[in-house]
This record gives sequence, structure tokens and C-alpha cells, in this order.
Amino acid sequence: MSNQEAGVRVSLDIWHPDCWTLEVTESADGGLLGHGVHEIDGLANGRFTVYADSTEELDQLVAAVRDSPLTESVWETGDFEDETVPGSATRGIVVRYDLNNSINDALVSRGFIPDEPVRMQGGREQWTVLVHESRHTVHERLEAIRAEKEADVRVELITAPKGGTGMFRTDALSERQREVYELARRRGYYAWPRETSAAELAAEVDVSKATLLEHLRKAESKLLGGD
Repeated sequence: MSNQEAGVRVSLDIWHPDCWTLEVTESADGGLLGHGVHEIDGLANGRFTVYADSTEELDQLVAAVRDSPLTESVWETGDFEDETVPGSATRGIVVRYDLNNSINDALVSRGFIPDEPVRMQGGREQWTVLVHESRHTVHERLEAIRAEKEADVRVELITAPKGGTGMFRTDALSERQREVYELARRRGYYAWPRETSAAELAAEVDVSKATLLEHLRKAESKLLGGD
């Protein structure tokens, strides 16, 4: 792995069952940032920032976290100013919940190291992780996570080290897949929050939304050695 010493960054879009963060954000106007999960007394203890556009929406989201049958307890850590957090109102909380309902250990134990706070919004989790493995190994480990957690794990973006090729190369893609993948990157489709939609990208390249998403999925699979 001499050309992979720096590893790569992979952005993952994840859904998995029995997850309170996905349950409470599915229809909420705000969202959550996850800052880490630790096991204490057999339970997962996660620190989160709750955000929304108003105090009322924030209170509703925190109440939903407290009321969720998937959480054991919630305590607040107060409000902290952080320009990187979206929304006009924020609040820090610590949540205790069933460790089996967290996907954190399934990722970390397979070498996916979180590089940014995990973003939970609209019933999905957005992870940015560092990994130092071969393409085939990364693909196999993501498949193992999908099977173990019954999870929907989508590869959103793969970033090679600056100045290097890394282990993921777009020359494995067809001309059309590379065109769509690079357009999505340039237009901010993989940014957070997204700067464009799949429908807008599809209109730009004159294909249906379903066709565009299929091109992206095939590109992601090839980049991870899945084809």
C-alpha cells in the first residue's frame, strides 16, 4: 500500500433499523450532529448537537428524542455557539440507548474512522470516514455491515489524498458514469447541505432521475471494486 499511506475519505449515506436518530429526524425540520458514542454500563452514550430554525422546532425535536421508545435517557449540556452547525437554534444533549441499535461499532471495528461529526437529517445518517484498505476490502467490509445491521449503506463520495491518486480511480468508470459522477461533485450534490438535487442533475444531462441515480450507484460500486 505504498501509494495509500494517507488513506482516503469516504462519505456514506446510511439507514439502519431501530435507530432513534433516524426515527426522530425523519419528519422533523431540524436535525442532529453526532460527536461520538461510548459504551458505559452496557449502554451507548452519545453526545449530540440538536439544531433547528427556531426555538419551537428545537424544543419539539428534543421532546421527540426524550419520548422515543428507543432512548433510555436524555440530559442537556447547554447551548454552545458553533458557526458550523446549521439552523438558528442549537442545544447539546447526551443520550443513552441500546448499544445494539448503534451502527458506530460496526463501522469503527472494520476500520472506518469518523473524520467529521455524523449528520442525521431527514431519516438518514451522513458519515465521513477515513479508511486505509484496498478497494476490494472496503467493498467487502461495507457488505458485511449491510448484512450485520440490515442497513442501507450508500457510497456518496470518495476523496483521494491531495496530490495523489489514492486507491480509487475514476478511470474504471464508463464515459457516461464518469460524466455524471464528476458533474454531481462539481454541482455540490455530495456537499452538506446539498447544493443541487438529483432531479436538477438529471435535467442538466437530459436523463430521468432514476437513470441518473443508477449511473451514480454503478459509479460508486466500481470505485469500490464492487463490479
